[in-house]
Amino acid sequence: MHHDLTRRQLLLASAGLPFTARAAGDEWARIERAARGQTVYFNAWAGSEHINAYLQWAAAELATRSGVKLEHVKIADTAEVVKRVRAEKQAGRSRDGSVDTMWINGENFLAMKRDGLLFGPFAEMLPSYAGVDTIGKPTTRIDFSEPVAGMEAPWGMAQLTFYADARRVPQPPRSIAELREFATRHPGRISYPKPPNFHGTTFIKQVLLEASTDRAPFYQPVVAERFAALTAPLWSTLDALHPLMWRQGRQFPASNAAMRQMLADGELLITLTFNPNEAANEIAAKRLPDSIVSWQPSAGSIGNTHFLAIAFNARAKEGAQVMIDFMLSPLAQARKADIRHWGDPTVLALDRLSAADKALFAQAALPGVVTQPAPAWLEPHASWVDALEREWLRRYGQ
Repeated sequence: MHHDLTRRQLLLASAGLPFTARAAGDEWARIERAARGQTVYFNAWAGSEHINAYLQWAAAELATRSGVKLEHVKIADTAEVVKRVRAEKQAGRSRDGSVDTMWINGENFLAMKRDGLLFGPFAEMLPSYAGVDTIGKPTTRIDFSEPVAGMEAPWGMAQLTFYADARRVPQPPRSIAELREFATRHPGRISYPKPPNFHGTTFIKQVLLEASTDRAPFYQPVVAERFAALTAPLWSTLDALHPLMWRQGRQFPASNAAMRQMLADGELLITLTFNPNEAANEIAAKRLPDSIVSWQPSAGSIGNTHFLAIAFNARAKEGAQVMIDFMLSPLAQARKADIRHWGDPTVLALDRLSAADKALFAQAALPGVVTQPAPAWLEPHASWVDALEREWLRRYGQ
């Protein structure tokens, strides 16, 4: 564990008891009392009606259950939050920050952890954390190859996934090499979002890992002197792929939402997402036909966890912890995993839940879901993101 353990916690741990829940005890009761009446300002991306509606539901539940008021501060990019908290720290604003909690991962987490902008460690002491699957889902404790160290709590899972209409793509390409062969047969019918859009950056990281015989260097901080040699297979692969793509790789869609519309219009044959349930969501909403199928590269695809964190100068630290504990509860995780509400895969270990809690996750098989999940590959270290994006823009950005 990444905590300084009290004597009581050590005794519980040595007795083989899960102190993540037990250690709460009187301290958790104190936190719950202090949280009552607090307003938690939750800074989260607001680009999805499903997600916004889910947060409204969570706010109503928190108000009823815990007396905590949840305010969704709608943002377009978490980097905005990082800048704001950093500016508050530089201004000496250490107690009354404008941010309580945030939806975060990757390079934004790395920046906040490195610069001392986060409250914690707190995550593994939450009562609900006992249900998190830290073994089968190792990215719940490793964020873009950076140890989480209890400074953020896992909220949902993501994995690079492709989808297409089976009537047009009866045999989906299950590797980047097969995608290039597909593009040779169907020129102009594939693409990917333009980095630094995170779907586009994820695609180039997938190409990087598939094209490299030794992936180990990518799980360490980027070293400028080795960057060119290590990324050479990536650029040669993209150089070969781009002329076969939509508009010969001279232009790129702005986002995966734009690509999804291009797929629906028949302009593209394949699109991509980081939510394995996105296609099923779109089918359920009748925006895509039920002939859409989803798949992941056979050898594996990049997967990660997205998290909830608390600012170092949050006004409502107790309310923030109560809010995050609720977000990890089986009730909240099951609703979030439900295609009808969001379809975001859970961080919990379902086999450790009670029968009643496990039943909350039961869903009928739906068209569009991934039927053969592939291994999840860990994200490269967060420091690679900026380096890859800058070089991509230099080569292809125009």
